[in-house]
Amino acid sequence: MEFITNTLTSMDDFLWGVPLIVLILSAGVFLTIRLRGVQIIHLPLALKYMVKNEEGGSGEVSSFAALCTALSATIGTGNIVGVATAVGVLAGGPGALFWMWVAAFFGMATKYTEGFLAIKYRTINEKGHVLGGPFYYIEHGMGEQWRWLAKLFAFFGACVGLFGIGTFTQVNGIASAMQGFFDPEKTNTVMILGREYSIVIVITAFVLTLVVGLVTLGGIKRIAAVSEIVVPFMAAIYIISALILILANINKVPGAFLDIIQGAFGVKPVAGGMFASIAIAMQKGVARGIFSNEAGLGSAPIAAAAAQTKSPVRQGLVTMTGTFIDTIIVCTMTGFSIIMMGSWKEKNLEGVQVTTDAFKKGLYFMPEKAAASILVFCLVFFAFTTILGWDYYGERCLEYLTNGNMKVVSVYKWLYILAVFIGPYMTVSLVWTVADIFNGLMAIPNIIALFALSGIVAKETKDYLSKLRNEKKNI
Repeated sequence: MEFITNTLTSMDDFLWGVPLIVLILSAGVFLTIRLRGVQIIHLPLALKYMVKNEEGGSGEVSSFAALCTALSATIGTGNIVGVATAVGVLAGGPGALFWMWVAAFFGMATKYTEGFLAIKYRTINEKGHVLGGPFYYIEHGMGEQWRWLAKLFAFFGACVGLFGIGTFTQVNGIASAMQGFFDPEKTNTVMILGREYSIVIVITAFVLTLVVGLVTLGGIKRIAAVSEIVVPFMAAIYIISALILILANINKVPGAFLDIIQGAFGVKPVAGGMFASIAIAMQKGVARGIFSNEAGLGSAPIAAAAAQTKSPVRQGLVTMTGTFIDTIIVCTMTGFSIIMMGSWKEKNLEGVQVTTDAFKKGLYFMPEKAAASILVFCLVFFAFTTILGWDYYGERCLEYLTNGNMKVVSVYKWLYILAVFIGPYMTVSLVWTVADIFNGLMAIPNIIALFALSGIVAKETKDYLSKLRNEKKNI
């Protein structure tokens, strides 16, 4: 068993090391050049389209709802815990935040391409049911001879949803946060199968399973409806709280900026010499940036395919805003809070404890319990929406993999709900590693398709934007 664990850990470290990071980042650079900086020039248009739904388009949900479904899977523990892990004194330091911005900048071009291809190659049956994503733009865009690659992506995607990223990791995060807040000393416990658990864990498991079941059994429309309300609401609460923290400590902003820039370029090394410090900051920042916004992994286009729209370009622009919101806004809020308050230097803290420490110090005008409760509240709901988003991704992958066998998809749905129920009681370090590997493997077929189909994306984008400019001139 130890051999298997060590082998899987080595695979995970290798896959999420330099090879995959270089592959995904190089795709973003390539697409940025080929699309002529679409994420810079047309960001205002993208933000406009994000809140202004298109009329008369085919699909199951609005473009905004599709974006919220995608954001529900990306805005999660990575925005709170992942950033803290990246900028810690034993990791990349403040400079990692700069490289997260770099990953997000190029990742926006990648996300645009994914959203474009999701609409262009999606399928809509006679009942109006939509299915699309990397599996269809690989098969229909690259050709039938590449169907094996599409099947491979779908297999990896279904495994990721069920075996950890969508279930166990998020459920454990919620359960731990709730116990840490309501019963940190485990004063109220029950025995289950010979092991002692806090009563808070038991209640959390029951309530979470019930709510997840009620939402996911309603399909994409119910998932989108919940995400459309919860995601903007929770993101707003978190961003406002972080902004209040920053404004309350505004005198520390220049110093935080200086720490970020110096750390990014090795002027102020965190570990080792200058070049070693740059390499660590770059690796941690880019890796966490990709892991947080999922640009290049191929998950977001599965949700984007359901959008009610007639234009691949329009949905590509809307999808692109997801990376902007997730990393440029939400992750930046977390990073600045941690760096400004010096919590990144605390060697005895890790993960969510680092962010909690920053909130307690930064929101000094309120009781520590109240400051911590804001973070716990946001973390729980971020993780909850990630569970919903990954259920949808996993189901659509399995639907493609089984050629539309909805009985198999229904079994998957119930297994997913069961995984949510048992998640708080499991020690799943090995499962997390396996899920991490599957998550990385998803990206490879997707990135191949993005390179292969980039010419089509570039041409149709140019034609659409030229037509848009001509229409404005004639008004």
